[in-house]
Amino acid sequence: MLKIGILGGGQLGRMLLQAAANYPVETLVLENDTECPAAHLCHHFVKGDIRNFNDVYNFGKTLDGITIEIESVNVEALEKLENEGVKIYPRPSALRIIRDKILQKQFYKENEIPSPVFRITEKKDDLKKFYDFLPAVHKKASGGYDGRGVQVLSEEKDLHLGFDQPSVLEKKVDIHKEISQIIAINASGQTALYPAVEMIFNQTLNQLDYQLSPAEIPQHTSWRVEAIALKVVKELKSPGIFAVEIFIDKNGDVLVNETAPRVHNSGHHTIEANFSSQFDMLWRVMLDYPLGNPKHIVHAAMVNLTGSEGNSGNAVYEGIDEILKMENIFLHLYGKKETRPGRKMGHITILSPEKSDLVYKAKIIKQKFRIISHQSQITV
Repeated sequence: MLKIGILGGGQLGRMLLQAAANYPVETLVLENDTECPAAHLCHHFVKGDIRNFNDVYNFGKTLDGITIEIESVNVEALEKLENEGVKIYPRPSALRIIRDKILQKQFYKENEIPSPVFRITEKKDDLKKFYDFLPAVHKKASGGYDGRGVQVLSEEKDLHLGFDQPSVLEKKVDIHKEISQIIAINASGQTALYPAVEMIFNQTLNQLDYQLSPAEIPQHTSWRVEAIALKVVKELKSPGIFAVEIFIDKNGDVLVNETAPRVHNSGHHTIEANFSSQFDMLWRVMLDYPLGNPKHIVHAAMVNLTGSEGNSGNAVYEGIDEILKMENIFLHLYGKKETRPGRKMGHITILSPEKSDLVYKAKIIKQKFRIISHQSQITV
């Protein structure tokens, strides 16, 4: 039985472990928080820092393979482990490119992958050279996650909002739709492409609000999305699962926004809506089994459940009974005890053959389902 470790114990690790129960694999998790969402689902929990060289190396040196649920891990330790024969998904070389937005943008340019035009800034003062480049989006090269580390600069008076560290200044795109294309690739280079999904974002949190699968885009655009995403994944030269986030602009052009080298928020619906979920697929890749069937069984929407504004503390869920009375609703709570504004606490998948029904139910869920704090409930 192979021993596979996961760096990080959040909700992605939790859902990956739920899928692992179907396979002959011994699972381990490295995480600092002993009460993290994944802690009680693995065979062995190891307390440690995924950013610390010694913690990661010692965790991995007796394993057959390692995967990640977040990019901010110690890559140097993974490189040493890979040199010693441990299989890493994704390979450290791919992770180095993706975790640094400057390297990621240069990777797209070098490989002729269409992506928004960009400039590199080392410090905030560098933005003064690029007045004529606005409106643009300033993105930290490293350290940003879940909408953090991104700042829209519409005009000259916004420059003070930029980041005083190495960053990418990306020309703002006139977006028609935001798409995610998830692709699995095994060690032999065989690929499985999930149907592209359309992502609808919360503009305040700059975070995925809900999504629709499959995306409603013309066939020729769908082919273009798949071809570009395939080129990204193949040029990274690494087995694993990748989510390529894509802009379709008002002219119909397809541009790569960024890539995630792991299971992804935009693929949670695949647990119920696709023959082989993204989590099942990654286990097939890591265990060297045949790739699963990524096709969708039925149309789906996935709604992120996040902590309500003004609430921090012990989580209380409002509206569960009302929501679960709705037809073809699947609730996933991540087991996080503490809520805070915008924190991902769970998701709901909706299945329906009708897109209008998916959108209607997604909007009802956003209105009716609230995650507040225990303290807040007492004062009401």
